[in-house]
Amino acid sequence: QLQLVESGGGLVQPGGSLRLSCAASALSLDYYTIGWFRQAPGKEREGVSCRSSNGVGTNYADSVKGRFTISRDNVKNMIYLQMSNLRPEDTATYSCAARTDPFSPFCTLNEGHYISWGQGTQVTVSS
Repeated sequence: QLQLVESGGGLVQPGGSLRLSCAASALSLDYYTIGWFRQAPGKEREGVSCRSSNGVGTNYADSVKGRFTISRDNVKNMIYLQMSNLRPEDTATYSCAARTDPFSPFCTLNEGHYISWGQGTQVTVSS
């Protein structure tokens, strides 16, 4: 099973930026749909962003559109979430997830679609 390990979380002031990283044990991310999810205390986990295995399709939650960008580095087997203009309501534990979907142009923010999950990294936005 694919192993995922997140890093890059921390404390940042409102309006600041962070880049989350997710190291994948896969030989190639070309075969995987990838996603970022977050869960704030007392709230359900929500999908933040996803990217299709063929790299064509991306989706973003309305709350992060224009502020967050998902990307991947197939050489390093890394998945990234660049977060800008952060708000206090972005405070949560962020997790990356993946599922084998070879050559798919689509991705979903439905967490039930994903098989492999990382342990999460904490992001706190506060002054």
